[in-house]
Amino acid sequence: MKLLALVLAAFPAASAAQPPVERAGPTPSAIAHAMRGRTAGTPVACISRFGLRNTRAIAGALLFEGPGGIVYVNQGVAGCRALAFGPAFRTASPTGRLCRGDIVTAFEPVSGAEYGGCALGEFVPYRRRPR
Repeated sequence: MKLLALVLAAFPAASAAQPPVERAGPTPSAIAHAMRGRTAGTPVACISRFGLRNTRAIAGALLFEGPGGIVYVNQGVAGCRALAFGPAFRTASPTGRLCRGDIVTAFEPVSGAEYGGCALGEFVPYRRRPR
């Protein structure tokens, strides 16, 4: 019992000794760079989860790679700074679609620690420019 008390007492001191890590928030230039060679289309409220091949976070936005080479960019309803902190994210959607207002949570996959969440905004489709 004493050992457990010592471990618990030492943990806050050890974590307090480390300075907080700051990461950059959303940057429109990083999103523009990632979408280079693509043209933005009309935003849509929902996309199907089926056929999504790759999803990643970049500069506080989510990029969903869909069928036909379309990449949907979602920056959240009011931006989503939490995505700049967590290396992974999960969505909560009761259907086979992702829609505006669905919640996305950033987390660390090994420990499960959550960094925050936000509501999805509109999905802006980006298609490759014709050559």
